[in-house]
Formats: sequence, structure tokens, C-alpha cells
Amino acid sequence: MLHHKAFKFRIYPTQEQSVLMRKTLGCSRFVFNHFLAKWNQTYQTTGKGLSYNSCAVGLPAMKREWPWLKEVDSIALQSAVRNLADGFQRFFKKQNDLPRFKSRKHPVQSYTTRYTAGNLAVEGDHVKLPKLGWVRYAKSREIEGRIQSATIRLAVSGKWFVSLVCEADIQHLPVTDHTLGIDVGIKLLAVPSEGIAMDNPRYTLQYERLLAKWQRVMARRTYGGSNWHRAKQKVAQIHEKIRNSRIDVMHKQTTKWIRENQTICIEDLRITNMMKNSHLAKHIADASWGEMSRQLHYKAKWYGRTIKEAPAFAPSSQTCHVCGNKHAEVKNLSIRMWTCPVCFTVHDRDRNAAQNIKSMAL
Repeated sequence: MLHHKAFKFRIYPTQEQSVLMRKTLGCSRFVFNHFLAKWNQTYQTTGKGLSYNSCAVGLPAMKREWPWLKEVDSIALQSAVRNLADGFQRFFKKQNDLPRFKSRKHPVQSYTTRYTAGNLAVEGDHVKLPKLGWVRYAKSREIEGRIQSATIRLAVSGKWFVSLVCEADIQHLPVTDHTLGIDVGIKLLAVPSEGIAMDNPRYTLQYERLLAKWQRVMARRTYGGSNWHRAKQKVAQIHEKIRNSRIDVMHKQTTKWIRENQTICIEDLRITNMMKNSHLAKHIADASWGEMSRQLHYKAKWYGRTIKEAPAFAPSSQTCHVCGNKHAEVKNLSIRMWTCPVCFTVHDRDRNAAQNIKSMAL
């Protein structure tokens, strides 16, 4: 089946290409803010907003008024208008807040361009981008499918990245009769109903002292100065290292589960509410349970697997998976092993929860 698949690479632009990309970021931001102001003014006056088409037809007039808009990729400017229209559509559906004005001080800047007339291509270790020509990139894997769009992003660490969205033909994996239940935690990141538990690498704790050091250095330096920006970039690089390490572990483990099991049962966690616990919020954020769930869902869709979810507040840790007796005392997180008072089965807390999640989800 055809699916959209993104391939993210780091790119190494020349000085001229870097300047042009920064101009494109600024122009896209300018167009977005211009039409957002116009949209808000129209809504206050008439009670109705604008549409994508009514804004897009105004781009030629903008280019005549501000000729420097002609220097950058025109599709990137159209994409900025499209993003604004999509933002208002999601707002009216109550999916997000009202679109806000973009700032050049935002830590992450990006713009999107779409494929047309061969303006996007890959050859060797170079990628072709509109107005930029061929840009060298770190070729870590082969690109699959037909390129549809590209998003160029400037990270707060100062690195440039390109994400190529391709339409790829992804075949379903062979059908298997294996079913797996997964209980997530903090001490152990994930405990399956069968097999080896996944350790929690706790990358935030590993880099905590180094991160605190550079945050102190940044705090001592003059805000906005060149030394302050160097320290800020170093802090961003450490955060990037933590995020990349965490996501790499997640991808390897979720891919293994998807390949080996036909049905995967997980718990429908209310992570936002759990983050309100000030004692555990830092560890919950570092565990990235939401990222694990996201990866499992889209990989299951790609490869013909099934994801089932157990109810959010089901007593999976307190219920004996053998006889079904509920033991309320196990609610205390300090209890890792317990014995069922009815059937006298000795349970490991996490493994028992995984078994219950599997049966409840099914």
C-alpha cells in the first residue's frame, strides 16, 4: 500500500545557500504574519474570516509591493498561506488554539516546499532544492518512493535539516499469531507480557550534570551577546543529543515488537494528567511513553499490525491475571513483588500488569 514516509537528513549548505535559506525563512514568516493580521482584521469587521484562495491570489500584489519576496522560493510562500488556513480550520474544529504571529526569535524555524517540475531530486550525497540547487547532505539511508515535499528546518543548535516526504509502497509483514501486552514504567521503560523487559536508559540523567554546567555558563554571560549565543547553542546541542538517543532506542524496540507480533496491546495513558505529579514529571517526560505509542501506531498501520488499548484507569497492577482477584494494597508503587491472597501466585508487578493489559485490551 502507498503511505507517506518521511526521511530526515542533516544538510551542509554553502554560505550563499545558508543566506538564501535564512531569507526564505524570513519571507515565509512575513507572509504568514501579513495574512494573519489581515485575517483577524476581516473577522473583526465582518464576522467572517478569509480562505486560502483569497489569500493566495494576494501574493502577486505583495511581490510587487515588496520586490525582495521574489528572491525566494514561491512555493514556500504559498505553503505559509496554506499553513495559516489549516491552522484556522483546526481552530474552528476546536483542535488547537487560534493561530499566533510567528517570531524570528522562536528556537526552531522552518519552511516547506512541494515537488513540481523536477525541483526536488536526490543524486548521490546531494539533494536538489528550489532556488538553492544541489546541497550536500548526510546520506544515512536510501530514499524510497516518489518525493512529494521537502521541509527545511534550522534547529536551535545551528544545524540545518531537510525532511523529504515520499509516497512509498510499503508491503505488509507476514501474518503471525503472536499477541503481546506491554506495560510501561519508569524503572523499566517497558515490560512485555512475554520476553525481555526494556531497560530505561534515562538519558536526561546521564547528561544532567553537563547540561547544568552549560546552563550556568549561559546564565553568567551577557544576554544576547556572542558568548551567550555560543553557550545557548551548546545547551541546545546537549538537548538534541538526549532527544536523538531516546528516539533511536524507541525506533529499534518498536520495530522489533511490530515485526514479531500481530497484535500489540498497550495502556491508554493520560500522560498530561500524570505530568502534574511534581515528583515524577521529570522521569515521565524522559521516558517518552507518548513517543513510543505514536511509533507503534503508525508502524502498525504501515505493516498490517493491530494496536489495541486497555482502558486508562483499569487496575492492571492490582489484579491477579491468574484468578482475577483485585488486591488494593498493590496500588503502592514501592511494592514490586506480591502474592495473590486467593490463588497464592507470586507476581512481578510489571509482568502481571502486562498480562492484564493484554487480556483487557483483547
